[in-house]
Amino acid sequence: MIETQRLILKEINESHVEDILKIRSNEVINQFVKRNSPKTNYDALEFILQIKKRTQNEETFYWGISCKTLPNIIGTICLWNFSEDRKTAEMGYELLPQYHRKGIMSEAMESVLNFSFNTLHLQEILAITNKFNENSKGLLVKHNFVLQNNINDEGFPENIVFSLKKEH
Repeated sequence: MIETQRLILKEINESHVEDILKIRSNEVINQFVKRNSPKTNYDALEFILQIKKRTQNEETFYWGISCKTLPNIIGTICLWNFSEDRKTAEMGYELLPQYHRKGIMSEAMESVLNFSFNTLHLQEILAITNKFNENSKGLLVKHNFVLQNNINDEGFPENIVFSLKKEH
């Protein structure tokens, strides 16, 4: 668990099925993300169990984002797709639209970047976003990520890749 001024980033579990279904099936979020969205609580539960397994194996670090004043998960942020030497990982994030533009994802990202570089000792974090997702691009630039024009997200021509290297 990671705590910030306004947020709690916590492991997701079976009690979060409805929140995960709401987030991962949201049309506004999914216009920029190509994935099989859950259609039912069962689909969301399957996803949660998969994430729990990957978290236990340290294949991924995955947090549900909740405001300290509300019990529900309103978004997620994760580290995954680690390089073999565990020096690089990819960051993913999503937030329900009614919470956009309130600094929530920025606050969550700051704490996860801190964890990534200071606890996991990563050297670089990649973030892939849709080239039309202005909010996501702005968030990455705000946190000093740099667009990598020489890297493509194979099979997803509308995606662009950003990178943040650890400051030495």
